[in-house]
Formats: sequence, C-alpha cells, structure tokens
Amino acid sequence: QVQLVESGGGLVQPGGSLRLSCAASGFTFSLYAMSWYRQAPGKERELVAFITSVGESANYADSVKGRFTLSRDNAKNTVYLQMNSLKSEDTAVYYCNARRNSSSGRLSWEYWGQGTQVTVAP
Repeated sequence: QVQLVESGGGLVQPGGSLRLSCAASGFTFSLYAMSWYRQAPGKERELVAFITSVGESANYADSVKGRFTLSRDNAKNTVYLQMNSLKSEDTAVYYCNARRNSSSGRLSWEYWGQGTQVTVAP
C-alpha cells in the first residue's frame, strides 16, 4: 500500500520554526519528484516547494524563498520541509506529494499525504 505520512505540524508563534516530515512507503521513492503544497482556509492549493528525484536542488514559491528549505533523504524514504521565520500567512494545511512521469510524458503517477495542520499565531 502506498503511504505518505506527514508529521511535525502544530502551533507556533510568528518568527518561530517547524520541521515537517513526510515518510514514504509502497513505491520506489527515489524515482519520484517530491513536493510540498499548502492550502489555507478559503484559498486555493499552492505549491510551496519542489525537489527532483535526484534531489540536488529544490525550487520554492516566492513567498517562502529564504525561509523554507526542502530536502530529501532517499535512503530513509523521507522528505522534509524546514520552515523558519514563520508568518501568520503560512497558516495552512500542508500536504506531501509524490509524482513521476513516463519518459514520453503520456503517463504519470501521483500520490498525496493526508495533510498536517500548521498554525502560526501569537
């Protein structure tokens, strides 16, 4: 069974830090690009960060650049999101995503975690 299990969410004060983890199982983790998305109340789902299957670099939404760091450990089948200098606007449900495309681009595989709540409030 494919599983993406997120952990590390919670309540934090503005300026604080949290580290989210996503543990993957049931598929070949090293073949998949990994992403973190978030969805705030009344807002559309937003791509926060993306990392390739190789994991040599990551890309970030402008709103989190310089504050968030996405990394992956293929040996542990785990992806992380280190969140620093948190702001109230970072409050959202954060979702872990895994996806892979075929070489032709005509086929794709995608999995989602259940989400973890991050609340930034005084």
